Amino acid sequence: MRIQEWIDRFAERRVRDAAQRTSRRSTLARLGTAMVGAAALPMLPFDRSGKAHAAVTGQDDTTCEYWRNCALDGFLCTCCGGSVNSCPPGTEVSKVTWVGTCASPKDGKNYLVSYNDCCGKVACGRCLCNFNERERPGYRMGVHNDINWCMANTQTMYHCTVSAIVGQA
Repeated sequence: MRIQEWIDRFAERRVRDAAQRTSRRSTLARLGTAMVGAAALPMLPFDRSGKAHAAVTGQDDTTCEYWRNCALDGFLCTCCGGSVNSCPPGTEVSKVTWVGTCASPKDGKNYLVSYNDCCGKVACGRCLCNFNERERPGYRMGVHNDINWCMANTQTMYHCTVSAIVGQA
């Protein structure tokens, strides 16, 4: 019974100390802050690459699921007469590009991938991929993939896109 009395006294002292140090207003303020913070949490930016990369397991470079295509928006040159990193005959590589970071399923490492549009022919129309994870608004051109990157070339018609590995991220 003595232990029970000691526990009761100990708990009473702690509760009284907390009551003396904390007001109702501060408790309500903290509770309100927590509620607003919890409501705002879904609006915060977060990296969705884990979800995208978890789904990217295929090694077929003629599909959008091929690991290098994680930030590609356009037609795959592998479906249009080119390869993963070379333009089809009759087209030229764009002078400006956008860069994404993709994880290789082979070694689990992240790589910088340069997405180069191939210019000079009408749009290929085959194997359209459109990944917008981590894309930024159009006023930041280097991180926006909806731009016709052929605009710097003499032949400004977009045909397809290649994905060349620049290096390890």
